[in-house]
Parts: sequence; C-alpha cells; structure tokens
Amino acid sequence: MAAMQQGMQTQQQVEESMKPFREFLTQYNRITEKCFTDCVSDFTTKNILNSENSCALNCLEKTLKTTQRISERFQEHQMLNVDDPTAAAMQTMGK
Repeated sequence: MAAMQQGMQTQQQVEESMKPFREFLTQYNRITEKCFTDCVSDFTTKNILNSENSCALNCLEKTLKTTQRISERFQEHQMLNVDDPTAAAMQTMGK
C-alpha cells in the first residue's frame, strides 16, 4: 500500500515538473501555426520564398516582443499591488 502511494506521489511530481514544458510547447505551437498561416502562401515550390521567410521572422519577433512587454507590465502591476494595494486598484480603475 505504501509503495503504491509512493508511486502515485512520484507520478504527480513528474507531471507537475512537466507542466511548464507542456505550456511552453503549447505556446510554441500556437505561434508557429499563426505565423505559418499568416506568411506561407505559395505551395508550388519546396523553397521558402524570401517574402515568406521575412514575414515569418517579423511575425515571430513581434510576438516575442509583445509577450515580453506584457510580462513587464504584469510584473510592474504585481509590484504596485504588493507595495500599495489601494494605488494599484485606483490605477486599474483608470483614476
């Protein structure tokens, strides 16, 4: 019985440690699909056109910069909230 519980706990730990990796792969797949759909339009050749390559690079760069900007703003908001919850609430309400 104890061995079974230990095995279940180990399995839960493995699943928890894999969660960030799964989330990363999910996000990676979303970005890849979005940029591919937006940028690749010519399927008559095996080669990637310069315009498609440029579009895909711009799409990825824009997505990464946007994600970084959102993360920075979120961190700022969290710091404000920790320092002064009333001020954070007022800022959120636009006052």
